[in-house]
Amino acid sequence: MWCVAELNDEYLGKMEDVLETYERPYNPQEPVVCLDEKPVTLHADVRPSSPAAPGREARYDNEYQRCGTANVFCAVEPKAGRHFTFPTPNRSGAEFAQVACRLTDQYPDAKTIHLIVDNLNIHGRKSLTDFYGAERGSLLWDRFTVHYTPAHGSWLNQAEIEIGLFSRQCLGRRRIPSLRMLRQESRAWNRRMNRTRTKINWKFDRRAARRKFGYRKNSFKRSET
Repeated sequence: MWCVAELNDEYLGKMEDVLETYERPYNPQEPVVCLDEKPVTLHADVRPSSPAAPGREARYDNEYQRCGTANVFCAVEPKAGRHFTFPTPNRSGAEFAQVACRLTDQYPDAKTIHLIVDNLNIHGRKSLTDFYGAERGSLLWDRFTVHYTPAHGSWLNQAEIEIGLFSRQCLGRRRIPSLRMLRQESRAWNRRMNRTRTKINWKFDRRAARRKFGYRKNSFKRSET
């Protein structure tokens, strides 16, 4: 259950901007890509597990070894069914900059990439200019049209759905001991999802938001991002 913050002008303005972006017809020249991060705790088995057999489930010993943590940047283009997961050692500005660059490589012919992200401090131009330098970093960042979800409004980011899919279908309850294995498993999951072009059917639009939260169109003052 998501707790919705105070519905002030800033919240409503950003929510309407994100929802309006989702409502646009699919346009390969202006793809809409949602991005968010998931922390992952790495665990290794201490004792060998017993594989499943006829009439018996797989068994895992309750003892495990902690192997540190990692991070996964999960991105999805919902209407095209394109999925991208980028496991990284951490959730730093440098890692975000490299992920942003790799996303631009996926859309070389796009006029702009509509990027939906939350207000985490690394989600900005500075991360790219710090890592790539002022000129190249700005050129890369200018490939995006960024739409920030409102504070306490990350439920509006379809990347949250993507993270749920990734968590259930790829990670599951298995123990993954290393970043290397996490990357291998993520690549395999990506290949399957992109082969089937699995899309997200997002139904919550601006009209639904106005009914749900009891406000009218143009009843709030839009704030510039």
